[in-house]
Amino acid sequence: MNRRIQRLNQLLRQELSLLIQRQLRDPRLSPLISITRVDTTDDLRESRVYVSVMGTREQKRDAMHGLTSAAGFMRRELAEVITLRHIPSLTFQLDDSMEKAEKVLQVMNKLSTDRKDNPASDASRISGNH
Repeated sequence: MNRRIQRLNQLLRQELSLLIQRQLRDPRLSPLISITRVDTTDDLRESRVYVSVMGTREQKRDAMHGLTSAAGFMRRELAEVITLRHIPSLTFQLDDSMEKAEKVLQVMNKLSTDRKDNPASDASRISGNH
């Protein structure tokens, strides 16, 4: 990916975040939506926007529908701010990597707590006495 596309991806991420936060009034969009990444094609025609939504499965689904229905509006708003011959079409995709990372951290914290509560089991594991 070249530098121009990287800069455009960063700019789109920032501007879309501001649009969602300040201008979209769709009740389906929860306040806990964040854009994690934007990937734009080499021809600058399409951008895939990865979005993290905190909430239930239904809230996530509703938020994705809300974002998809607002894509045209957001594209027009981007045209006001970004100077490009063609503003890329926007496709939204749910990104659950933050939730997966949180689950991994919870497991790690639980293991750490278990080791603190039962240090004898670590010693037996190390010595081979199970």
